[in-house]
Amino acid sequence: MVGQSNDSSFANVWQELKWRGLVHVSTDETELEKVLSEDSITYYCGFDPTAPSLHLGNMVQLLNMRRLQLAGHKPLGLVGGSTGLIGDPRQTAERVLNTKETVGEWVGRLQAQVSGFLSFEGENAARMVNNLDWTAQLSAIDFLREVGKYFRVGTMIKKETVAARLNSDEGISYTEFSYQVLQGYDYLKLNQLYGCTLQTGGSDQWGNLTSGTDLIRKVEGKGAHAYGTPLITNSDGTKFGKSEGNAIWLDPEMCSPYTFYQFWLNTADADVVSRLKVFTFLKRAEIEEFGQEVAERPFARKAQKELAYLVTSMVHGADATEKVIAASAALFGQGELSDMDEATLRAATQELKSTTVTDENLDVVSILMASGLSETKSAARRTVSEGGAYINNVKYSDLAAVVSKNDLLHGRYLLVRRGKKNLAVVEVA
Repeated sequence: MVGQSNDSSFANVWQELKWRGLVHVSTDETELEKVLSEDSITYYCGFDPTAPSLHLGNMVQLLNMRRLQLAGHKPLGLVGGSTGLIGDPRQTAERVLNTKETVGEWVGRLQAQVSGFLSFEGENAARMVNNLDWTAQLSAIDFLREVGKYFRVGTMIKKETVAARLNSDEGISYTEFSYQVLQGYDYLKLNQLYGCTLQTGGSDQWGNLTSGTDLIRKVEGKGAHAYGTPLITNSDGTKFGKSEGNAIWLDPEMCSPYTFYQFWLNTADADVVSRLKVFTFLKRAEIEEFGQEVAERPFARKAQKELAYLVTSMVHGADATEKVIAASAALFGQGELSDMDEATLRAATQELKSTTVTDENLDVVSILMASGLSETKSAARRTVSEGGAYINNVKYSDLAAVVSKNDLLHGRYLLVRRGKKNLAVVEVA
């Protein structure tokens, strides 16, 4: 189970959330801090199955949920079987609607991911919920009469994303326009069914979050809370959570543990302390110590290594993380390449130069030329003669040397290295 007990240096969980930079906007902050400090409350966060996996942006909310649970509060993890059929409006254009079968499959996958971050035991055990359970039998007429009457169109069109879409060439469909009503209804039902009084989410969802607090006030005549986390960006202003323009997914089939680990390892010095606050359960004193390390010895990248290890272990497990670290070392001759499974090898070498040769061209000079690490035959021969040619971490200094087929990694791969840092992959057909 991820996480540990909250840092005792904080008076309450609200102060910890603020110190970690996890509060951007909220309902009555004074009242919310009081509520979170007194009794155990029930809270929820929703995740829509608009993809087969959650990503790093979702992980902010998952860890947020875990922090509140560690503080003694009861989480409801909602995966939206109904809202996932619609999808919340994006700033740019309409979403492509997925089939009911696809959404149903993705619900199960996301539920498993959410469950991995929460505890389902003890007095404040988590509960998984699906909003399809209370919307599937609701007719359009009942929905309009029982829920729609509480929403004012003038207020709805002022919501940031809706307003942006209304002013765009794309416009917005009634389907996506109605999303905030559905999310508001979710909060009302969870309030009625489980006594839920707090909803969390990203600050870009603030309009949807407050649609629920407003609906509870109008229907039940009582208050409810919400708070939104800030949009996390890199220090250079770029969007966090993507590598080479691709989202970093939590599913290992969509983003390998190696790629996941490397993403965190490459965190900029200017960002690493804030990432430790948001994505780990390290205590305040420990994070401050890493901050000092970054200031005094940035070249050691100690904070990045700790961040990469902790987050990758949290998502993929300690064993997979250890394999990734061993693979990284093995690429540069500090470990056994043969111990690396094929999936990790492919992930570790996916950004290297690669080419394919036949098994008739396995002499070391031909391999160096084919790899692109030596542009000419004379340059390849010189590299071998000077002791700078390595194939699968074995030094080759004999110009007539031929690589044995038995030495191929997984029966097909050669990792070629010139000197200490120049790497390429050759696949043997």
